[in-house]
Amino acid sequence: MIKRAIEEKILKDFGKGKVILVLGARQVGKTTLLQQLARNAQRPLSLNCDNADDRELLSHASTTSLVSLAGNADFILIDEAQRVGNIGLVLKMLADTVGKRSQVVATGSSALELADGIFESAAGRVFEYRLYPFSFGELAGSPSDIRSEKRLLESRLVYGSYPEAAMSSGDARRILESIVNGALYKDILAFGGIRKSDVLMRLVQCLSLQTGSEVSYGELAAAIGINKATVESYIDLLEKTFVVFRLPSLSRNARNEIRKGRKIYFWDNGIRNAVTGNFAPTTLRQDTGALWENYLVSERMKATAYAQIPARGYFWRTTAQSEIDYVEETDGRIGAYEFKWSVRRRPRQPVAFQSAYPGSSWTVVTPENYVDFLVDPASDVLKSGILRGLTP
Repeated sequence: MIKRAIEEKILKDFGKGKVILVLGARQVGKTTLLQQLARNAQRPLSLNCDNADDRELLSHASTTSLVSLAGNADFILIDEAQRVGNIGLVLKMLADTVGKRSQVVATGSSALELADGIFESAAGRVFEYRLYPFSFGELAGSPSDIRSEKRLLESRLVYGSYPEAAMSSGDARRILESIVNGALYKDILAFGGIRKSDVLMRLVQCLSLQTGSEVSYGELAAAIGINKATVESYIDLLEKTFVVFRLPSLSRNARNEIRKGRKIYFWDNGIRNAVTGNFAPTTLRQDTGALWENYLVSERMKATAYAQIPARGYFWRTTAQSEIDYVEETDGRIGAYEFKWSVRRRPRQPVAFQSAYPGSSWTVVTPENYVDFLVDPASDVLKSGILRGLTP
């Protein structure tokens, strides 16, 4: 059992009369996490809204019926809550009626209508958490685990870190293909009102082939045969269902900086490779650099999110094609990072960036030193100095 990074944080919020909301893609382990959270409950009540009967119980609920449904339960779990249209109101009523004696926890695999509906109806009554595929910090919870993860690096670049795939002994490809062909698009098609699923799938394929490159909505629209507004709308849906995320360009009004660019990354390398149908080892690929970049950016996003660090990520490029893979700003401090899978000649920080952002740090991240970049900055592993003996 891999302990999830948000488990202890959620437990500390128990008993405060708030609904706990855990959002994340399907099959990233939300239900398993909440079963762990409920292990000490004496009288749990579990509802799965993928089940029509449970969904019906909540869809037309009143305060009276919810109190009756809750009974004497001390832990109420509502799984896949986005399937209930009025879930925000339902959670508000539960918080107001039984929230003091029962811990209510809801999960959702979509932020499409779920989050908006909840925060509109249940404002001030919800603590929200995000759960992602396994992070490096979760998989590398001890010195021996860190060594193991370093040995598995190339496998992570190809097969990613979805729980079932990461823990499988040979079925990772089949598991990932099953996720892509089924659960990946389920909420998008259900809540986005998308009828042409083949268009959505072609868009995801195009995005996977542009990993690490700046994305043009106009070029994507032309390649797929749809309009630019539809491309932007579909990417927004993909982001809200935790398939991809956007990384904007950094610009502080310097004349030569690209101001409105964006890159799009997948939350998991395995999903990206399942979309392209390419699970070849890194030694036989032409896109290893892109896989390395996607892995590092997505893992860094997980690490800062779990550590609750208010970091903002960007990429940086000028009109003269000077470029930095990843720039992170935290409380006014700026760190620039260049990602290199194979380093023959170590790159230097661009002079234009030094001039625009004096005092910024510069790090080249390679397979030799990436552990420092990925371990949760607030973790005990880092605080204890274990990494000093494991990385150069």
